[in-house]
Amino acid sequence: MFSSASKVKGQGVGSAYEELIALLKAHFPDEFDVKINNYSRSEISHYHTIDPQFYLSTFMPGRGRKIGYVHFLPETIEGSLKIPQPFRAIFYKYVIAFYKRMDHIVVVNPTFIPKLTAYGIPEDKISYIPNFVHKSEFYEMGSKQKREVRELLQIEQDRFVILGIGQVQERKGVKDFIRLAKENPQIQFIWAGGFSFGRMTDGYTELKRVVDNPPKNLKFTGIVDRSELVKYYNAANLFLLPSYNELFPMSVLEAFSCGTPVLLRDLDLYHAIISGFYAPAANVAEMQTQITNLVQNPQALAQLHEKAKQASEEYSEAHLANIWHGFYMRQAREGSVHVKKE
Repeated sequence: MFSSASKVKGQGVGSAYEELIALLKAHFPDEFDVKINNYSRSEISHYHTIDPQFYLSTFMPGRGRKIGYVHFLPETIEGSLKIPQPFRAIFYKYVIAFYKRMDHIVVVNPTFIPKLTAYGIPEDKISYIPNFVHKSEFYEMGSKQKREVRELLQIEQDRFVILGIGQVQERKGVKDFIRLAKENPQIQFIWAGGFSFGRMTDGYTELKRVVDNPPKNLKFTGIVDRSELVKYYNAANLFLLPSYNELFPMSVLEAFSCGTPVLLRDLDLYHAIISGFYAPAANVAEMQTQITNLVQNPQALAQLHEKAKQASEEYSEAHLANIWHGFYMRQAREGSVHVKKE
């Protein structure tokens, strides 16, 4: 495994990477010898991030079957980071060059497959494997525990709470989250996350101004350790992610795993992976309509709670363990066939 994702806290790439490492160690401790950022010979080299030193390593002997994990494409970086020209164009070309160096690509959303083929990567070299989360880390608490968590987080017991999680950036729709907080002073809004990339974050100056002086009913927690997020999900009545662009957000899976009802900006890419499990909204006005309905209609909120639990089963650790096992075994076989041909 090759990754530097854990160096930057509060981003989904790191969460997905850590979940996979934990899954392999828990389910296949005797089958897979997993090494982290180790350049010794291996049957499979799985690249989770696109660091230049990792790219250079693909030209070294002994890398075995090279697997690339696609967590983003050039177009999905827009709205996340401010990269001035000409560096932006150079970086985007590098991203695709990295993916093309791989023997096989894994995407977390099937809608990325035609986009990668448009960049010249053959479809038979691409596999779709969704993200997942561990139930041991993200789980629904009992009513007593939920009350205790609210007390710990200093949240009023009878107040409706809407939670957002992720980096504070334009792409995540944080401005819309802020607007909804201003329009619903009776509701407690919480955004758990911060500026993982500091001033490089798109929209940093304007967002930082609000983060430093938010409305009374809106709390920005800053970057929260992933082990603590389960408390926030269980303290919330509703999870809202107003992102304009996503792949397969870990935060949505974490919310599902905790049984937290989910409201999302209705992106096309969600239709292929979690359709029917969340309340959709095309824009801020529809988000407001959904919020008003869910606050006033406990039965509708309870239905979303049930859908969250159903989604959690579909993207369970056990199910994905079998998928990853089969994938790695096939790649190992492909690698051995390639070596024999040479």
